[in-house]
Order: sequence, then structure tokens, then C-alpha cells
Amino acid sequence: MKSWLVDTNVLIDHFQGDTHFGERAREILGEIAESGELVINPVIYAELAGWFEAKEELDLLLPTDLFRHEPIPPTAAFLAGQVFRQYRQRGGQKKRMLADFLIGAHATVQGYGLISRDRGYGRYFRVEQLDPTAEIH
Repeated sequence: MKSWLVDTNVLIDHFQGDTHFGERAREILGEIAESGELVINPVIYAELAGWFEAKEELDLLLPTDLFRHEPIPPTAAFLAGQVFRQYRQRGGQKKRMLADFLIGAHATVQGYGLISRDRGYGRYFRVEQLDPTAEIH
């Protein structure tokens, strides 16, 4: 059974019922849940929290029988920092660590696939990526 880290943008599309991407996000999450495992980490959880009034509301949408909550391993955090340093050396303008670096490093270190519509991960991480919107663009 393959594990897939689910990026925040896909979950927001799904939860908010995005008219352009929501249905496809829902389909992909359903397909993966049947044949694999959906994983989120504290960074993804934190990014989602800004979209909800109460923790209980968010927790209802992320049931542990569908989503495994997993901490970011120290090895992944270190990799994220190294990749962020390379990003800055190549002219990247952000001065602080981006959530995407932590998410991409987590998927990479654990050998997970990554469900995301952000196509920038490929520049920084060797991770199998599934873009639910690839057919829509």
C-alpha cells in the first residue's frame, strides 16, 4: 500500500468545494484512500487551520480512519533546510522557510507520493507527484 502526503491546496479545494478543482480533488482523494494511505503532517494541519473557525470542525474533516497524522522526521526537516539554502543561493527571494519545503522534504524522506497541484516541487525534490488538476489546466 502506497502512502501519499496530501498538500494543503488539494485539501482546501476539497473542503471549500472549489468550483474549478474541488470535484477532481475529491475524486483523487477517494481513489487513493481505497488503494493507499493519505497522510498529513503538522505543517499541512496548521495551513488548514486558518480556513476554519474551530479545531473540532477541522478534525471532523480529517478523520484518522482516512488521514494518518504524522510528525515531520528530523531528517526531513534538515533536508528542507538544505534545499531552502540552495533556493536562496540560486536567487530565491523568500527570507524564511516555506511550508512547501517541509512538505516536499517529508514526502521525499519517507518515500511517499505527493498529491499537490503545486508543480514547483519537482524543482527541489525527487518525489512522485500526482496533480489532481493536470487534466483541467
